[in-house]
Amino acid sequence: MSAKKIMIVDDEPKIIRFIAANLKSLGFETVACQNGAEALEKAEAVDPDLILLDLMMPGMDGFEVLRRLRTYSSVPVIMLTARSNGADKVQGLNLGADDYLTKPFSLDELFARVNAVLRRLDGRMPAPATTSELINGPVTVNLAQRRIWVSEAEVKFTETEYNLFVLLLQHEGKVMTHEQLLSEIWGSEYRDEVEYLRVTIARIRQKLKAHTEGQELIVTYPGVGYMAKGD
Repeated sequence: MSAKKIMIVDDEPKIIRFIAANLKSLGFETVACQNGAEALEKAEAVDPDLILLDLMMPGMDGFEVLRRLRTYSSVPVIMLTARSNGADKVQGLNLGADDYLTKPFSLDELFARVNAVLRRLDGRMPAPATTSELINGPVTVNLAQRRIWVSEAEVKFTETEYNLFVLLLQHEGKVMTHEQLLSEIWGSEYRDEVEYLRVTIARIRQKLKAHTEGQELIVTYPGVGYMAKGD
């Protein structure tokens, strides 16, 4: 199996060298970028498996890089920032980030987050299906191709959005708790990160909204969890 390719985007060369050296020691391939424009260009050229994206960069910041990236790519992104502003975290998640790390962070923490995101990329979640297709009301999911149609229009999801929505569909009519969903999709170490879940559900709903004519496909149970409506 070929090594996973991780793109590191940061305007500080020392940080890039430090992260790259440690990732390489674990068997990862790395690609370095020192600004947003370079990152967008290389993301198309090298097709990374994961991007570590610094938020605070001169010129084009990480938010803008992520916004542009999400117009054509669902590559997983972990945002890196020196700011502990909760609003920044929510904004990054809203734009499609898969995770968020505040500097300074330990290498163990970074490796844990990288491995958690790559686990999801490997398709280990949701659990293997017994059929090649899921149908729920206006939604059709081709599980082999990991594609979703709503009212015959294809809707693009990030890896995390896809895994979460399909997990709910596979348990339609059953309430899944915050802890269950976080542990299944993000990993057990994320079971208290309810904000990740809320933001991702909101993004899924926004993408479905244009094709469902007001029909709510995901029901919220405040303080408990979420449920996909049955047919």
